[in-house]
Amino acid sequence: MDQILFALLNGTIYGLLLFMVSAGLTLIFGMMGVLNFAHASFYMLGAYFAYTLEPFVGFWFAILLSPIVVMGLGVCVERFILRRVHAFGHAHELLVTFGLAVVIAELVKMVYGNFAVDYRVPAELSFAAFTLSGLDYPIYRLFMGGVAVTMFITIYLLLTRTRVGIVVRSAIYRPQTVEALGHNVPLVFMGVFGIGAGLAGLAGAVAGAFYTTNPNMALELGVMVFVVVVVGGLGSMGGAMAASLLIGITNSLAVGSDLRAVDVLSIVGLGDWAEKSGGLLTISMSSLAATLPFFIMLLVLMLRPSGLMGEKE
Repeated sequence: MDQILFALLNGTIYGLLLFMVSAGLTLIFGMMGVLNFAHASFYMLGAYFAYTLEPFVGFWFAILLSPIVVMGLGVCVERFILRRVHAFGHAHELLVTFGLAVVIAELVKMVYGNFAVDYRVPAELSFAAFTLSGLDYPIYRLFMGGVAVTMFITIYLLLTRTRVGIVVRSAIYRPQTVEALGHNVPLVFMGVFGIGAGLAGLAGAVAGAFYTTNPNMALELGVMVFVVVVVGGLGSMGGAMAASLLIGITNSLAVGSDLRAVDVLSIVGLGDWAEKSGGLLTISMSSLAATLPFFIMLLVLMLRPSGLMGEKE
């Protein structure tokens, strides 16, 4: 029972991390219709900038300043790169952001080297929150989860309860009307892109201290972030949260499980047939854990192409 509880907690925290990264991408796509292939690179930059700033300003100021720096970088990317190709459609945007992701990865390797850096959890958060069956659960995991939940509540309240949120949501559907009312729509777009990049930077600054900060971290998480956005529904913040938790918990439970399809079929008397058939039926769930998110995405797209909470056309 304790093992299942640990798996659920780890899956929830991992899911909340996925949400922290995918929230910015969801916001950018919902507002601008831009699928930013370099979004996970902003996550990586957030971790590296926090690592660079920590010796000078300390951990807490580092994780606050790092997202601001990444946000400024995101503003520059939208203003001087994406705005020039936005009119040519999604294909050009994907190619440009893909190239940007490659450039960022190579720059990081040039500056920091092609290896992990020594970015660690601060001493004041290096203790166990509780112990179950002799296993300590790090308080820093709960801290990451708390940051993700705070981020979700803040974004929700900002979009639904403030004047800024009204302008942003209106610019999605009626940009000409919003511009006629005196609002600078390109400036709104630039701000949204910058905030989305900053959210990814915050995720990197917080998670980089617990997980490994290395030049491949964007590649490791980037594909999974796109899976989350597709499963949740393009542009849906609630869908991104639901999909993140679903994928995180499912993946965590599968990693710690030795259950096979044969074992399930044995309950209904088909165990012998499954053993003779072999193949996927005899492979444990832990071996298939890496493919489960993509299976979930396939299943969701078959049953509900718009995603769990995406709007139907």
